Amino acid sequence: MRLLFLGDVMGRTGRAAISEQLPRMRADWALDFVVVNGENATAGMGLSGNHAKAILEAGADCVTLGDHAFDQKDMMQAVENEPRILRPMNYAKSAPGIGMRLYPAGHGKKVLVVQALGQVFMKKPFADPYSAVDQALKSHPLGKLANAIIVDFHAEATSEKMAMGHWCDGRASLVVGTHTHVPTADAQVLPRGTAYQTDAGMCGDYDSVIGMNKLEPIRRFVTGMAKDRFNPADGPATLCGTFVETDDATGLATRVVSVRIGGRLSQLSP
Repeated sequence: MRLLFLGDVMGRTGRAAISEQLPRMRADWALDFVVVNGENATAGMGLSGNHAKAILEAGADCVTLGDHAFDQKDMMQAVENEPRILRPMNYAKSAPGIGMRLYPAGHGKKVLVVQALGQVFMKKPFADPYSAVDQALKSHPLGKLANAIIVDFHAEATSEKMAMGHWCDGRASLVVGTHTHVPTADAQVLPRGTAYQTDAGMCGDYDSVIGMNKLEPIRRFVTGMAKDRFNPADGPATLCGTFVETDDATGLATRVVSVRIGGRLSQLSP
C-alpha cells in the first residue's frame, strides 16, 4: 500500500495548500490512504467542522486532532457525526468521539488509524498513551485485521515519540509524531519493519515561529511580556509529512520518505 501522512495543518495558508495540492498528489502518487492532522487548521487553534469537511473533500481519508481537539466548540458535535475525524484516544473519557478506527481503503483492504497524546511537557495530565496504543494494536493485529496501521503520536518530547516508535515496532506500518510543527530528519524503517519519523512537520508558512506570525512570539521571548494574540502566518505554505510504502502480505514498511512540497523548505517527493 502507498500511504501519506501530512502534519499539523496551520491556519488558512495550510488549508489552502491542502485543498490545492492534495488532490494532485493523491492521483500522481497513486495513494491508497491519506491521513491529515488538522489540529491547528482553524486560526491556529483547533479545527472547525467546516474546515474538517474541506480537508476531507480535498482527499484525506482521515483527519486527526490533538491537545487542541475541542478549541473550536462545534468539533464536539462534528467528531460524533463524522467517523473520519479522530480525537486522541487517551483524552478525557467523557470527551465525544473516539481515538481509533478501522477504515476501508479500496480493493478489500483496511487501514487502522490510531491517535494518542504524549504526557511529557504537556499542559494537561493525559492518561497513559502506551497502554492505550498497545490495546489498539493487540485488538487489530497488523497483516490480519488491518492491512496497514498508522499511529499519530501527538507529543512534545522527541524522546517520548521515539520510545513510542520502538514500542510499536513490528506492530504498525507507521508511527509518526505531530504537535511540534518542525519536520525532523530521521525518517527510517525501524528494525522490525515499522516506518518512523519523530515529527512530520506542519502544513503552513515556515517564515514564522512554528506557524505563527513572528513578531509576537519573538517579543514574548525577548521581553517576557505579551502584547498581542498569536496569529497564523499567511505566507506560502509548505506541505510536510511522511510517505510510506508497505508490504501487502505483512503490512510492514518497505520504504519511507520525508515529504516537503512547496513554500520555503526543500522540495522532496516520492
